[in-house]
Amino acid sequence: MAGGAAQKDKPQGDNMQKIDLTTLTLQQLAQLKQQLEQDLSLYQDSLQTLKIAQTKFQESAESAEKLETTTEGAPILVPLTGSMYVPGKISKPEHPMIDIGTGYYAENTIEQAKSYFKRKVKFVTEQMEKVQMLGIEKSQVRDAVAEVMELKVQAQVAANPQQAPVRT
Repeated sequence: MAGGAAQKDKPQGDNMQKIDLTTLTLQQLAQLKQQLEQDLSLYQDSLQTLKIAQTKFQESAESAEKLETTTEGAPILVPLTGSMYVPGKISKPEHPMIDIGTGYYAENTIEQAKSYFKRKVKFVTEQMEKVQMLGIEKSQVRDAVAEVMELKVQAQVAANPQQAPVRT
């Protein structure tokens, strides 16, 4: 694959195109490899963010299930921040308010809430799989670039043996 071309075919229309890696200079290959490594870092960050979201939606689905056995007036700690809570009492456990994004909340039945969170977990999982596939593809291209770089360095050393670095 190193001597060949790196190509990505994506239905989403990614801006990746077919490039014959052997026609690039070492400097161009190094820049391409650096860009690919930055992309991989971005994908890792995205995966981490998606994993956090997935966990929160799973916890919310579990909490919705627990509401089925909760009675009105049951004591609860209400979070004000990530580490500060106030005591409260549950009202209407059969109709929880769920955060549907950007500051909007909706009152649902427990079944609707569970269904909503299951859909969200499924969606986030699908997005994680897509990002993982992109990462695998970028990683393969990066490996091909590194292999071509190594071949070009070896060819330069073979062409100019008197300039070869001395290894100790």
